[in-house]
Amino acid sequence: MDNKKTRSLSHARELLLIWVIGIAGQLCWNLENFWFNTFVYKNIGPYSSIVGWMVAISAIVTTFSTFFFGTISDRSGKRKRFIWLGYVIWGFFTIVFGFTGFLSKLDAQLWLVGTMVVLADSVMSFFGSMGNDSGFNAWIADIIDNKNKGSIGAALAIQPVIGTIIGTILGGLLIQWFGYMAFFAIMGVMVSLIGLFAFFFLADSPNLKPNKKGSFWSQFLESFDFRTFSRQKELMLVNILAAIFFIGFNVYFVHIGNLFIYNYGFSEGDAGIIQGLGLVIAIIFTIPAGKAIDNNKSPLIALIALIVNIIGLLELTFFAPSADSSNLTSIANIPLLIGVIIVGTGYVLFMQTAMVWNKSLYPEGTKGRFEGIRVIFFVLIPMVFGSLIANPLIQVWGKDAIIEVAGVMRAGKAPSEVLFIAAAIITLFAFIPLYFVNREFKKRIANENKLQVSLEE
Repeated sequence: MDNKKTRSLSHARELLLIWVIGIAGQLCWNLENFWFNTFVYKNIGPYSSIVGWMVAISAIVTTFSTFFFGTISDRSGKRKRFIWLGYVIWGFFTIVFGFTGFLSKLDAQLWLVGTMVVLADSVMSFFGSMGNDSGFNAWIADIIDNKNKGSIGAALAIQPVIGTIIGTILGGLLIQWFGYMAFFAIMGVMVSLIGLFAFFFLADSPNLKPNKKGSFWSQFLESFDFRTFSRQKELMLVNILAAIFFIGFNVYFVHIGNLFIYNYGFSEGDAGIIQGLGLVIAIIFTIPAGKAIDNNKSPLIALIALIVNIIGLLELTFFAPSADSSNLTSIANIPLLIGVIIVGTGYVLFMQTAMVWNKSLYPEGTKGRFEGIRVIFFVLIPMVFGSLIANPLIQVWGKDAIIEVAGVMRAGKAPSEVLFIAAAIITLFAFIPLYFVNREFKKRIANENKLQVSLEE
């Protein structure tokens, strides 16, 4: 009885840490992938190419950082120090990013402003990955098992939604009331404080041991040896499945704020409210999905997520353009809200399933390294290819936009619904790896069941 009580308290503590630290990371992620891009249009001009470069380069930096610090944490058998320190510095550079907006007011050259924005975002991403990807996410992989994968999976799935809800609604209102600089300062201080919280309350998993293989650089370069990864077919296919889905996701998501504001005409506050409220309903579906994952139904949930996501993207394509930006409560905005709900539900279900499925397959002793591989498929490939696909589409089929920045009228392109169509087409290709990973999943579960029966006998 005491052992059960101890395990229960330990699990409750783990969930509290996952929620507090995870939400902070998701808020910062929402800030970087939603409001940084609207910040560019507002403070530099309607240049989707700057947004594309910012997203792609930060993804490359994030990946390198994850492998670099992941190797260090695997060799040292420590995660905590990277989590708390990474979050503290991450918050600091979030504030620093806001100061790049003053360069336009100083009449700096456009190329210089664009370069500084990309550079500031990259530095922020480097330390953010240290704290969140190679630190916090690897720590979750350390503690996840068959008993807690459902509850942890639900938390991981709900967090992006809550982060988006809070980040878009509160963020939009703060930006509308006080401006971007105040918003970045508030978010930066919050993330740094969460880092200090981790310093005092988080502990490394007792099962985590140092894993040294030769010199640091040889072990670091070994992370890019995909032979071990490719031998684990199920893990490889889950990552390929995720890469395709998130390529489609990044085609539209990083530009959706500018689409709402500079195409449909909403204010930052109203754009945030629509995006946030539309995702509230999506949270409901994580509860039955978590139970299904616990009952070995991950492929089924992934299938449902893909279908729902495509339906939502098509709904946004054909019905969202009728939105009425002059009146947020207008009946004309209902199709837009419904589309956001459907797409958000598909995203949440897929994220919940893919994260738990992926982490549960990591080999022991290399979870920091495999967290780096996850970032390649979940972040690097999607962000780079998503940017490469989205920017030309905006340049050709985007809406003409003229924005005044520091007294200068600057012309460019605002995103259009063509991004939703492209995302839906890309998502269709995810059914191919899903078919094959489902076969591998069934083989593994069947073998685990046979092993369990033999042990009981």
